[in-house]
Amino acid sequence: MSAALGVILAGGQATRMGGGDKGLRSVAGRPLLAHVIDRLGPQVAGMALNANGDPARFDMFGLPVIPDSLPDWPGPLAGVLAGMDWAAEQGAEAVVSVAADTPFFPRDLVARLRAAAGPSGLALAASRMEGKLWRHPTFGLWPVALRADLRSALQGGLRKVVLWTDAHGAGCAEFASDPFDPFFNINTPEDIGTAEELVRQA
Repeated sequence: MSAALGVILAGGQATRMGGGDKGLRSVAGRPLLAHVIDRLGPQVAGMALNANGDPARFDMFGLPVIPDSLPDWPGPLAGVLAGMDWAAEQGAEAVVSVAADTPFFPRDLVARLRAAAGPSGLALAASRMEGKLWRHPTFGLWPVALRADLRSALQGGLRKVVLWTDAHGAGCAEFASDPFDPFFNINTPEDIGTAEELVRQA
């Protein structure tokens, strides 16, 4: 399989942060998105941001900005679909999605997702905490060949990621949560303070 492209899902409405773009909030003196880009860049052949509204607000990052292709904020799967469509235009076979509010995801995320891919080529990341496995559906490997199926499912009202990925036999790449969950995400202003502490450990 050819090298995957990466799409950073930055299309959420950030209601618990008071609205606006979480990815532009500062963590350790840099925009949150800059941390995410630094993590993902070495793992993929190219990157794009999935975000709606005026793309000019992301000009500082020098990446293509691709909006959802479906209206009314249908959730992260719409961003995944936009990434798959963009990857298809680039001639890529797959795209890896990551969340714009999760700055400490593993540096071997893409390799581990590819190793864990199910028969259809799909895989999701997961972490185990207190004996329970938690899947992180915004972190996945998505084969471009499934984009028509995903588009049809979204147009039919599907919103829950794992319902679609389970139906296609997605694999699961499990990551350790020691010393902290690498999929810690920033949802509230208080989480920024936690992230500032974690920067020193990551």
